[in-house]
Amino acid sequence: MGLLISCGSPAKKQLIVIDAGHGGVDKGVVVDSVQEKDLNLSIAKRIKELNTNANIEIVLLRENDEFISLEDRVKRVNDLKPDLLISLHHNAKADANENGTEIYVGIENSNIEASKKKAEQLLAALPVKLNKRAVKEANFMIVNKSNCPSILIELGFLTNKDDFVYLTSDKGRDEIAKSILETINN
Repeated sequence: MGLLISCGSPAKKQLIVIDAGHGGVDKGVVVDSVQEKDLNLSIAKRIKELNTNANIEIVLLRENDEFISLEDRVKRVNDLKPDLLISLHHNAKADANENGTEIYVGIENSNIEASKKKAEQLLAALPVKLNKRAVKEANFMIVNKSNCPSILIELGFLTNKDDFVYLTSDKGRDEIAKSILETINN
């Protein structure tokens, strides 16, 4: 009987936190009775459901329609010590022609370069249906104060007819979730 010897070390399990923005009394953008908080949570749950990589653990900051303050979100993230934070949001503008995805990194985040790199990968991986606007720096608390690479995605404009149709469709949310998961896996 032979002895099996493993020469490689097992892959380090990565912890990814998904923040479904808004929740509870904080509805976020509301267009035609569609609430941003619900879309964010739907996509977050889909990302977690689709994950089949045993080396990646996905934790949702909220798993139901609850309000979590920004301070509590940051505390939860920092207590978990993840490898990456992705905060999901949807945009709105008075100009209904504005469309597309924007990704933000925190100007005060100590992991800004790693955040930018992951943001660029994600922007490139998002479905072709979405206009890919840019990766930008911002002063958002969740991406500034989290002690890990952190990105905030404005997935599209609910005030734009084409974005709205895509973002509220099952197909659109599935494609977005798959592209985010693909980026996490790379």
